[in-house]
Amino acid sequence: MGSNPTARALKLKIVSKIKEYFTETKKEMLENVSWPTWKELQANTIIVVVASVLISLFIFAMDFGFGIAGDEKSLWRGALGFIYGMF
Repeated sequence: MGSNPTARALKLKIVSKIKEYFTETKKEMLENVSWPTWKELQANTIIVVVASVLISLFIFAMDFGFGIAGDEKSLWRGALGFIYGMF
């Protein structure tokens, strides 16, 4: 079984395309992408953390409020009711 020249050419073409992809990606990331400054990055991180905490508190409040309305026979007592019911 000798090597198939067509298969070898196909493999070389695929490897060439992959190398070209990574070369173009590196060029794009270094030359065309505008990266934020350190202060911008910190400010945006703080915004994301604060928004995440506020949204999680809102979801907790809604779940707690609707969960309290249910009694022991209710199908839904909120996530906390479900967790407490497991013990």
